Amino acid sequence: MKLLGSLASPYTRKVRVVAAEKKIECELELVDVNPVENPVNARNPLGKVPTLVLDDGTALYDSRVIVDFLDARSPLGRLIPDETRDRVAVRRWEALADGVLDAGLLVRYETQRKQLERSQAWSDKQLARMHRGMEVMAKDLAERPWCHGERYTLADIAVGCCLGWLDFRRPGDVDWHAKYPSLAQHYRKLMERAAFADTVPQALQK
Repeated sequence: MKLLGSLASPYTRKVRVVAAEKKIECELELVDVNPVENPVNARNPLGKVPTLVLDDGTALYDSRVIVDFLDARSPLGRLIPDETRDRVAVRRWEALADGVLDAGLLVRYETQRKQLERSQAWSDKQLARMHRGMEVMAKDLAERPWCHGERYTLADIAVGCCLGWLDFRRPGDVDWHAKYPSLAQHYRKLMERAAFADTVPQALQK
């Protein structure tokens, strides 16, 4: 299998962490999706990463579909529970973390526009969405050892990749470590795992 992705993409990182935790061999091919014509287009009509290319040539996208596939591929350390209530709870955490990321990405894209084309009101709206999501994550996590239940799941991976990206890009220059100490503590805990330590965005590596 080959994973088309970017070292800066939190969604690529999510897939890489899942693959590492499941001990699944997956070749990483770094691609630049910024050009209109890019190598991902031939595999994914949306031209986005991550895209997982299977040995038979089938392409899977997006990250939620890919992690479903990887988790089911190996029984080792199931990250998505089988029981409906638990599975939905874990996927809800993932949706919340991805939603925070989406808002943060929109803020970053806005800052890359020409000065006269930027909308502070738009950025403020996305930052408010981002903070609402983080407030809920921090409140729901509180002092629990894991995001859901008594074990490490996809919920923790999604939240960890979200927080790592916020450190990497700092949309709105938010000091989330100080504002959400429970999330900061959880991220430090996750970074002790090899799957997280080995997938830190390139610019953050020492």
